Amino acid sequence: MDSPAMDAAEREMLADALRRTMAAASGPALDAALAELGWPDLLAAAPDVAVPLVFGLLGETGTHAAVLNDVVLNDVVLNDVVLHAAGRSLGDAPPPLPYAGGRWVVWERGPGDPDADVLDGDLPLRAVPAGAPVPLAAGRRALGWWLAGTGRAMLRLAREHALDRAQFGRPIASFQAVRHRLAETLVALEGAEAALAAPHDPADADLAALLGKAAAGRAALTAARHCQQVLGGIGFTEEHGLHRHVRRALVLDGLLGGSRELTREAGRILRAEGAARRLVDL
Repeated sequence: MDSPAMDAAEREMLADALRRTMAAASGPALDAALAELGWPDLLAAAPDVAVPLVFGLLGETGTHAAVLNDVVLNDVVLNDVVLHAAGRSLGDAPPPLPYAGGRWVVWERGPGDPDADVLDGDLPLRAVPAGAPVPLAAGRRALGWWLAGTGRAMLRLAREHALDRAQFGRPIASFQAVRHRLAETLVALEGAEAALAAPHDPADADLAALLGKAAAGRAALTAARHCQQVLGGIGFTEEHGLHRHVRRALVLDGLLGGSRELTREAGRILRAEGAARRLVDL
């Protein structure tokens, strides 16, 4: 369905409400708060607004919620009339999701089993046996925005440090090596966001999402590398927030296919087709 129009003022009001909500809650509490804000209705009515906004802010704020399940299940319903006729909804059990290295995980909606095999201590990703394939395009695009938001958070921390930290009587932001690292990070993130936002033919949705997620994963890992160098030793400390974003980027990059795996998959598609598709008209 076509998404209803949302002007810049309405979008900014929604973004402010989401930021306040994410500042006050994370995990299951944030799931409940987003549901109260109308996340399921917004996802169904305006996914092109809901997904970049919500997932980008999850990255920027460092919070988490089980909304990836909603995006994947919504894509399942749209792509499978049998499930739709059976009444499958966003409240259903979370689907198994592929992870890098041939593993599978489930994103728990609630607190989960404390004795379960959890992939990461910060995110409720529980290892499970291989599951049935599900549509991945919408989930990959959503994770791409989350990774881009995480990269933006790391860039902000590094930029603030570069402006505040002085050596030899001047801010380190004036040093060419520091400026180059920050600039390369910004270019990588801008490029990933452009890939994620680019309009494409519906027939190319899977490939476009694959490339967008791969670009976002590479950009987030670039941000982690460069921002760690700018921050130096303080970026390794428990007190500083960078390490949390680095860890989040590493975990999210592997979900629904890591950037290296997706790049290789794109290469296999290119070789099989013998030509490169024109996904975006420049």
